Amino acid sequence: MPVAVQRAMDWLRTGLLRIRDRWLSREEAESRALALLLSWLSPAQRAQFGAFRYFDVTGSDTGRHYRIRYGTATNVYELDQHGRIHVGWCFRPVGRLSAGDVMLAQKIALETDEPGALAVANKFPGGLPPRSNQIPFG
Repeated sequence: MPVAVQRAMDWLRTGLLRIRDRWLSREEAESRALALLLSWLSPAQRAQFGAFRYFDVTGSDTGRHYRIRYGTATNVYELDQHGRIHVGWCFRPVGRLSAGDVMLAQKIALETDEPGALAVANKFPGGLPPRSNQIPFG
């Protein structure tokens, strides 16, 4: 086999191994983040998340209900008195985090400092789908 072809094959193999390792690392991080999130959810929230990939929380100051869907952005929805999506709120911690970590931060923010969370949030139409850079497994 010519040296140039062998070098190209080695380069390709190395690149593919790096991609695989990065994928496995992200999958492991998301798995840990989801486990942490689940440990913070109430039994009702855990059941809701297991069935629908979202869970509802109650705001600390207003008592309004919010739905946090699996995702990293445009994934928090304020519900009306009938449980329908009224408006969306986009806020998240700074940094490149797994969806589970983002959702836990959103839950804690709404349940402990609702006005502070909404003060930094961007409002969006409730019909926008949540965004995520990863897909949940299971």
